[in-house]
Amino acid sequence: MNIEELLTLSLKAIWGNKLRSFLTTLGITIGVFAIIVLVSIGSGLQSYITNEISSLGSNVIFVMPGSSVGIGSILSNKLTLQDSKDLERRMISTAKVSPEIRQVEIFKYKNIKDKGAFVLGVSSEYPQVVQVVKMAEGNFFSSGQESAGANVVVIGQTVKTKFFNGTTPLGKRIFLGTKLYTIVGVIDKLGSVAGIDEDNSAFIPVEAASAQYGINSVARIDIAADSPDLLPIVTRQINQTLLKTLTTDDFSIETADSLESTISDITNVLSLALGGIAGISLLVGGIGVANIMLVSVTERTREIGLRKALGAKRGDILKQFLIEAVVLSVTGGIVGIALGMLVSVVIAILLVSTVTLWSVALAFGFSVAIGIIFGMAPAIRASKLSPIDALRYE
Repeated sequence: MNIEELLTLSLKAIWGNKLRSFLTTLGITIGVFAIIVLVSIGSGLQSYITNEISSLGSNVIFVMPGSSVGIGSILSNKLTLQDSKDLERRMISTAKVSPEIRQVEIFKYKNIKDKGAFVLGVSSEYPQVVQVVKMAEGNFFSSGQESAGANVVVIGQTVKTKFFNGTTPLGKRIFLGTKLYTIVGVIDKLGSVAGIDEDNSAFIPVEAASAQYGINSVARIDIAADSPDLLPIVTRQINQTLLKTLTTDDFSIETADSLESTISDITNVLSLALGGIAGISLLVGGIGVANIMLVSVTERTREIGLRKALGAKRGDILKQFLIEAVVLSVTGGIVGIALGMLVSVVIAILLVSTVTLWSVALAFGFSVAIGIIFGMAPAIRASKLSPIDALRYE
């Protein structure tokens, strides 16, 4: 029998058991769907973070607490405002410096409250250091306001929309926790990172933040060299300055390029891990295919015996059952890919997601392989049935 005849017989057998065929393909569909969606989220997150870091500029350096980025470094944070001031004095001719103090705070204006907003204590040079910060209204606070610890604030677009939608917030006063701050500026939209709204933030002088929260440690120190060519000199100056009071285990230096590489490695591992988890569900779907095909062989024993008695060869029987398994798997794979891409597009609108060609090819390849691998044993069993025994089967 040729492939066309075998395919026709296989499709008729599948169509003759529609509910069972649907349930069989469902496991493959779920597995492929999970691979596409989870990998697309990982890839989208990687692309987004990489673009955000790249937008900071090739001349930016981050001084982080601890010898590596992580929970341990935060718990053992020894970077202080004094370290930032020492760096600023040392690098006054080669770079601009801005420390960061970060706190989650309750914002209040009149009767409106927001309990999940962020306060960032930074220097007046923060927009020159972190160049993605652009002013939409008003001005960033001045160095004089910073040194005086003035209660002035620059708010993000989300804060403006929540409290001052339709009116200008400049000159108005808003509570950040228990202190009242005067709004002097509004920054352009920053967007979201991993579902966190960066525009739901307020920037205040670092001295004011230190006084309000009673802390002297900083989350990190951002430094922008006056040119990329000065990066080696600035890095050396950072080490020489900080090692006077700290050890090499107390801080780490990351450039935009090295941070991008680290993030890329982390998200690559994350994507592979998510794909592996989804692959488990695909494996379970494959076991379901094998189970259903074995049941099908048992139910169709007399049919197999009759076909063999009429001249069907062992290879014809094997090919027919193998084709049935592959058709079920491929159908489930195609539906899973379609659903996965559709959901990924929706996720991309709400958060971040990027469907990659390699994830689609991988998912489809797995679905084909599942059909062949898990369909082989039932197909071999069917092809080995004796025509006489098969015809006698009740």
